[in-house]
Parts: sequence; C-alpha cells; structure tokens
Amino acid sequence: MSLRRFPHAEIVSPDVLGEHLKFRNGRETNNRFLKAALTEIQSSYYPDEPKRHGLPTDAILNIYDKWGNGSFGMILTSNVLVDPTNLEAAGNAIIFKEGDCHERRALFTYWAKLMKQDGALAVMQISHAGRQTPVFVNPTPWSASDVQLVSAARFTTYGKPKPLSTEQVETEVVDRFVYAAKFAYECGFDGIQLHGAHGYLLSQFTSPTTNKRVDKYGGSLENRQRIVIEIYDAIRAEIPASTGFLIGIKTNSVEFQSEGLTLEDAKTMCQVYESKGFDFVELSGGTYEQLNWTWERESTKKREAFFVEFAEQIRPVFNKTVVYLTGGFRTVSAMINAISCNATQGIGLGRPITAEPDLPKKILKGRVISAVQDSFNPNDIATTALASGTQMDQMGRTSLEKASGNIMHLITDFSDGLTVQKFCEALGHHVEQAALDISEGKIPKAIIAFN
Repeated sequence: MSLRRFPHAEIVSPDVLGEHLKFRNGRETNNRFLKAALTEIQSSYYPDEPKRHGLPTDAILNIYDKWGNGSFGMILTSNVLVDPTNLEAAGNAIIFKEGDCHERRALFTYWAKLMKQDGALAVMQISHAGRQTPVFVNPTPWSASDVQLVSAARFTTYGKPKPLSTEQVETEVVDRFVYAAKFAYECGFDGIQLHGAHGYLLSQFTSPTTNKRVDKYGGSLENRQRIVIEIYDAIRAEIPASTGFLIGIKTNSVEFQSEGLTLEDAKTMCQVYESKGFDFVELSGGTYEQLNWTWERESTKKREAFFVEFAEQIRPVFNKTVVYLTGGFRTVSAMINAISCNATQGIGLGRPITAEPDLPKKILKGRVISAVQDSFNPNDIATTALASGTQMDQMGRTSLEKASGNIMHLITDFSDGLTVQKFCEALGHHVEQAALDISEGKIPKAIIAFN
C-alpha cells in the first residue's frame, strides 16, 4: 500500500519523541506518544440485561491488539461509561455495579493485556455522558442543570436533562466513577483518565454554559470544579498513589462559546489539578455545540495542533503533572516544535492512528515524517470522524495474528481521492438509512461499513 503523506513535512530527527515521561509516582512511559481516546462503539447493547450490557466485543479487542503493537507510550481506551443509562452511544463499553460478572472482568482484563503488549501504559478513560446521551438511549439523562443540548451532529438528538440533586451527585456520579476506577485497577489497568472535556457530564458541571446550579456545585469556578475534586479524592481514598495507579484528566483549554469556559478558567482549574496531585492532564477543547477541531486559522495551519496557543499559556502552571496535547498533529516537525516551545510534554494522536495504527513505531524508527494525508476536506470534522470510525471497524474484523501480523490489514486508504469519492457516496446512503431508522423508532447504525 502506497500512502500519500504531507508534502510540507520537514525531515527532522524523531529522537525527542522517544524520550520517557516520568510521573510524580515514579511510573514512566516508553515514549511521548499517547493513543488518544476515540469512539469505537463496538460493545454489546442490551439495556434490559445488565450482565450482557456494555461488554467489550472481539472487535474492540482486535482494534487494541493492533494499537498494542504500535509503540505508544500510553494507550487510552475509548469512552468507558460509568452509568448504564447515560451513554455517549449505543455500543459503549460500560462498567457498573449492577452488571458486574466474571465475563466482564475477564474481558476488561484481556483488553488491558492487549494494550500493554509492547510496553505501553494501559489507561482507561472513564466517562459519564450526561445530557450528551442520545434521545434513543435515554430521553431524560442526568446533567448539572436542565439545559438541553442542541447539536448539529448527524442522526442524533438529545432529550431534556434532569438536574442531579446534591445527594444524587454522590450516589449517581461520584460513587459510579469510584467503582469504575477500582474495577480498572483490579483488571490490571495502569490508571484511569476522567473525561472532563468535550461537553460530557464533568464538563457540564465545570462549564457556566450548562451549570446553572445554586448549591455547592454551582456558581463560582471552585464550586463548579468541586465534583471533579470529590471524584479524585474518593478514588485516591480507595487506590492510594503509592500503588502506582495513575489518575489523569482530559480537560478543555477553551470552549469557544460566549458563556463557556475561558482560558483563564482553564488555567485556574489546571492549577488545582497540579496542586491536588493529578498524574497527567490531556489538554483539548470544544464541545458538541462548538468543536473547533479545524485548521481554519492561519496560525493553526502552521503549527497544526488545534489548541497549541492555548496550551502554551496553560503549560506554565504545571510542575509535577505531565501534560499531553491532543488534536491536529500530523507531522513530526510540528510535534517536536510543540514540545520544544514547552506547550506540551506528550503528543496525543487520534484520527491519524486509525489510518495507521502503528504510526508511532514508524516515526520512532525514522520510516515516516508525517501521518497519512487523506483526501477529505480537513475542516469537515463530521465526515473525517465517520471515516475514522469505518477504519476502526475494519481494524476490528480480525486479530493481528489472523492478519498474519499485517497491522494495516483491511484498512481503507483514504489518501486516494477516488476512494474518498466512493466513501462519500456510501455516507449518503448511510444518512438516508439513518433517517429511515429514526422515523421507524430504530437506533441508527453509527458505523459506515465500507470495503
């Protein structure tokens, strides 16, 4: 397979990307690469059968079998949800007390093992969708307040959320996150990442756009951040730092909304994460209402990372907490530049590693100087995200062993313009079928099957 790469990529030594990152508890990564969380949507969906609901499938295990051989320093799972009724999508993996069973523990234990195959730290991203739960999954999800999500996302609408009472914040949120973290620890994961960005429940509390509360969880930034700190403290009470178990958080550097989280808010929150003892922070940005994962600004085009300018201003508040930056990186030179200018310590990769699951290995061995350059409109986040979903579906069809060790087996090359045209045609059919499914009260398929 001859893959098209970015023509402007400079030839630079990748050595700095191979350096270890050391956490405050003494744990280390093999290199600076982070496999960022994506949305595979490949778990079982049986909402009326707790023991079968949200189990990782062979497809998810096959996907991570490939990333587990990609030479990452740290690998994050996709969204693992902590509440069986508040999901990002039908098909999320879920950890919840009501569904605990030997099979669930065995599957998650094997998942962690696959992630660690070539030395990566296996970290589970745990999340609660809150108001970002699709209406066909739950028409009245939990949230900080009753502010309904109106999104331009295809095929998906969201119901009117119910504000959690002060007591329910503990029982329905904090306790569920703690249970999931303990489950991850017992299944052999090296740590967890709290998803506090992109409009999920924790960011519904921290953002003034969605938090209209007047109790101890609303109003001031300290109050809005309180839920995150309570979760951290409760996890550490069960799993002390001395165990080596990592606790990180994905947080927004900015939200790009008139009443949203500001850069100054993000800096203040990150100062709290540093002083509290978080092991790592992954900086990102945007919400479902305003993602801003694009290269529209000239400065962003030059430096690639969507949020690098915000990260540069936040980075100085960190001392012992390791910083990762995710979103937009495509060339080795841009990755190294972000590190050398002290915007970040680690490099998070998402969509590029669905086209090439072993991209870090190729970079570190000096075989490539950039990711694959696909032929989509780079600012069409919806289509490129769906294309990545298709590539993950293809990764999930066979194990690495059955693919005779070919990590690229079955993965579509979207650097080819004709292939992209055919995919866009398939996308059109997919949209029509999704509309029909919704009109008939069915859950639309999230993944475009494409060969």
